[in-house]
Amino acid sequence: MARRPLPRILSNGTAQLARSRELARTAADSATDVLHPLITITRGLRRLASAGRRRWADTPKDKRGPLLFLLASVVLVVALVPYGPLLAVIVLMAAAAWHGRDRTAPAPEGPDESQTQRLQSLYEALVPYFSTAEDPAPLFAHGGDWEQAFPAYEFDGEGRIAHLVVRYPAYFTDGEADSRARIEQLLTAKSGRGREYHFMWDEEGNQLTVGVLAPLPTDIAAQRFVTAPGETVLGFTDPTQVHRTLPLTHGAEQRDVPPVVWRTGVRSTEPNLLVMGQPGSGTSTLLRSIALQALQYGDVLIVEGGGTGEYACLTGRDGVLAVECGLAGALASLEWAASETERRLIAANRARQSGHPAPDDTRRPLWIILDRPSAFAHVAAADGHKDPQSLLQVPLRHGRAANVTVVVADQFDSADTIGDAVRQHTRARVVLGPATTQQLEAVLGAPPHTTPIAQMPPGRGYARLGSGPVHRLQVPATPDPYDDATNDADRQAVLALLPPHTTPADAAETVATEAVVEAAVVETS
Repeated sequence: MARRPLPRILSNGTAQLARSRELARTAADSATDVLHPLITITRGLRRLASAGRRRWADTPKDKRGPLLFLLASVVLVVALVPYGPLLAVIVLMAAAAWHGRDRTAPAPEGPDESQTQRLQSLYEALVPYFSTAEDPAPLFAHGGDWEQAFPAYEFDGEGRIAHLVVRYPAYFTDGEADSRARIEQLLTAKSGRGREYHFMWDEEGNQLTVGVLAPLPTDIAAQRFVTAPGETVLGFTDPTQVHRTLPLTHGAEQRDVPPVVWRTGVRSTEPNLLVMGQPGSGTSTLLRSIALQALQYGDVLIVEGGGTGEYACLTGRDGVLAVECGLAGALASLEWAASETERRLIAANRARQSGHPAPDDTRRPLWIILDRPSAFAHVAAADGHKDPQSLLQVPLRHGRAANVTVVVADQFDSADTIGDAVRQHTRARVVLGPATTQQLEAVLGAPPHTTPIAQMPPGRGYARLGSGPVHRLQVPATPDPYDDATNDADRQAVLALLPPHTTPADAAETVATEAVVEAAVVETS
């Protein structure tokens, strides 16, 4: 049967509605321009009438009679004078037009005195960096005009610079990192500390755009994110570099926030993750968030070197293979993970050679999460055991083909003990907490385009996936629900995401035996 075309009103109705709205808006604007004098006079008459009513209400009752006699005398005189009524109407319309005018004060053009002084001081501070003695017409010179160097600028409510465009001479070495760092440090100090600035260098146009970044939201609790299998939300970032948003629920409020999504699996180019940070920066919070997301589709093996019980809430849950805090358990678990990776590789290879799909037991993702594995290094060396990180070579090298993902988190003071395999095969990197530019570049492989601040909330940092850009990152609040310092809202949010407890095999046999005994007792009775 041939398809019937849609009615005309349905096929192009949207375009007609948009055109009708535009015509209506244009007609309304034109009518407002034409009727503007009438609107002004009407507003003035209303204001004069209100003033008259207030004056009559404020007049004492014993003086209202003489006031009425005076008004009647004025009306009589105006009526008897030649052209009096016409002149009275003209005077009334003029007074109404005067009182009905728009009294909104016009916005001041240009900066005020304090803003001008701030821009001039910033201009003078940039002179030694953007000028040379050989320049015949310097753009930056002591006592020069800052308006030519700063074509655009904005200030916030506190009088500090919120947006600035800086023109600089073409001979400035903007391609060198040290030269850029000096200018960025100077602009940060002169524009106001305690804020994060974004610097965008335009080498072709010889312009530098400086913008103040709004703080990332810290009130996002752990929840089920709308993601596909193989996608893990590391945190949330600015909307400038991410073209995707996730719908989030915060109490009764719903909003869309741009996430930093890490993709794992067979097609991933960054199959493993390395997290670095200072103590108390939120690395364990990030690992808990990753574990809760991974348990939706896979199994998780957790090795905790700190021994603080950060992952006790996951013990005995469905999908959690083990939560090890001791050296012996960590070595046994990681040896099993290495052999499991090899088994999956062999099974998948045999299936491909036979022309069959991969077995089901090799498709389910396996996550190996290590929190502070460097804590085992000294203990293993003292007891004569191998370093647990040496057992990660097989999962790190071949884990992508076997659906095995490795996540390692450690602190900056133990960065020297991180193994070479971890450094080489973790292309996804996260740095949490305060860090210097050198530390950020050493871990991420590239400096961020923002200025790091000294005071950061827990879970704040930077993330870089492979060779992509460096993103600001805020980890969702995923605290330990067994910690007494956790507020009730965050505790309930984490507890709602935990899988149910696993029933041990011996417990299942005991329950079955008890059921059989009870049935026998019922039959005999």
